[in-house]
Amino acid sequence: MNEVKSLKKTSTLPPKGVTKRALNAKMFGLHKKLFGLQNVLYAEGKHPILILLQGMDTSGKDGTIRHVFSCVNPMGCNVKSFKTPTEEEKKHDFMWRIYPNLPERGMIQIFNRSHYEDILVPTVQKILPKEVIEERYDFINCFEKQLKTSGTIILKFYLHITKGEQAKRIEARKKGPHKKWKYDISDDIAANNWDTYDSVYEKIIEKCSADIPWVIVPSDRKWYRNYFVADTIVKQLQNLKMKFPQK
Repeated sequence: MNEVKSLKKTSTLPPKGVTKRALNAKMFGLHKKLFGLQNVLYAEGKHPILILLQGMDTSGKDGTIRHVFSCVNPMGCNVKSFKTPTEEEKKHDFMWRIYPNLPERGMIQIFNRSHYEDILVPTVQKILPKEVIEERYDFINCFEKQLKTSGTIILKFYLHITKGEQAKRIEARKKGPHKKWKYDISDDIAANNWDTYDSVYEKIIEKCSADIPWVIVPSDRKWYRNYFVADTIVKQLQNLKMKFPQK
């Protein structure tokens, strides 16, 4: 597991010798395990699971959710995407929209983007004073520590791709008939600000890893990204030593 390392020192590629064919075969087994573990999680009703997915545009947040969680029971899993704050959300504290979406015991809650967007975007776009953004780092750390103390299991995944891989994926969105709907001009704007986004993510990973470490996922190869995330989640759930309730 790649935890709390510099992005520049972490490869975006699978380890040498690891093949797509081999991991696709293992993925079938991971899906079976994840299905079974989620069943026990839901039945036992003790542990809330919060999974955060962050990464550059085109890093594969949607794809990870689609491929990793295709095996789970929808009754025990929710997904929330955090986009540009609505006018109503802007009238409140930046965490206001987060609290109603936290998981209850026995549930898996997936955040497609998260409260970290409220550090990332204001920093890149320079729409908030530095002191306000620094306070948000502290607030988020306290928030996550409180969740952990109360029993929530938090997994924070950063989907790590290169600038070159992002460019290829944006081009595929522009040209692919089944992908054009995903393309937005904001993709190109974000790509042009790659270095700034990268430096902010470096700081986020450095400053927000003390209590809940970030897991850096090599994501230039989608098949490895999916396997890596699924394997990490399965191991975390296995560590909970869950059991079906006995009447």
